[in-house]
Amino acid sequence: MNAKKNVVVTGAGGTLCSVIAVDLARQGHNVVLVGRTLDKLRRTEEEIKAFGGSCICVTADVNDETQVKVLRDKVHEVYGLVTVLVNGAGGNQLDAVTTINEFDPKELEDERDGLRGFFNLDMDRFMDVIRTNTMGTVIPSRVFAEDMIEAGGGNIVNFASMNTYRPLSRVPAYAIAKAGVSNFTQWLAAYLAPAGIRVNAVAPGFFVNERSRKLLTTPDGGLTPRGGHIIYNTPMHRFGEARELIGCVNFLIDDEAAGFVTGITVPVDGGFLSSAGL
Repeated sequence: MNAKKNVVVTGAGGTLCSVIAVDLARQGHNVVLVGRTLDKLRRTEEEIKAFGGSCICVTADVNDETQVKVLRDKVHEVYGLVTVLVNGAGGNQLDAVTTINEFDPKELEDERDGLRGFFNLDMDRFMDVIRTNTMGTVIPSRVFAEDMIEAGGGNIVNFASMNTYRPLSRVPAYAIAKAGVSNFTQWLAAYLAPAGIRVNAVAPGFFVNERSRKLLTTPDGGLTPRGGHIIYNTPMHRFGEARELIGCVNFLIDDEAAGFVTGITVPVDGGFLSSAGL
């Protein structure tokens, strides 16, 4: 992807997509940083501006099509048509995560002492997780694919997960959503192929971010039981680093290197999917 492109990165204030956004700007592309929290976007913007890169920050809720269309109008005013979209917005919510791995009769009782099972999850938060990860991918794709059609082609990169392949314990809403992202990636790739738009996804393994740090690590820098189990089942025996996603994303949006690649989801997981844990 040598020619300068106009790139939208949603979730650009997050641990993973901030690094991807900075790399894209370093390559000389115009990068639109999108997220709900301006302060987080500003940190990414400052890093880009420090080396003279081109970017703008726009706050928007990617679940709201009206807001995403307003976002597109702002981008047109500054940069013009968008031909690369990285759908990185997503994540999980604590109230949609169980505290147990299997059914416990206590979750049906009135007094549960903090125990959170499938039967007493907050269904509003459950739906929020599904909505943000699925519709937060569908809506920006629909809005910015119109730009790509007008431009004669483009690329969309979605964010899947290890949950795309295995429904990991404790995170049912997130698992549903990320399985859906991969399926939608395939569907949209076939649908948009006649328009010259390639649609692919990256599936990160276990990368520690602000939200997962408390679940996977201890205050003294050690591992929680869940974190230790993940490392045991990851052949490379470590968590991933955000910069290790850059090569995969760059490959997927490179029309020369990956011009015949569409509809795939690429795991970047340290071998997690190759291990049965035995």
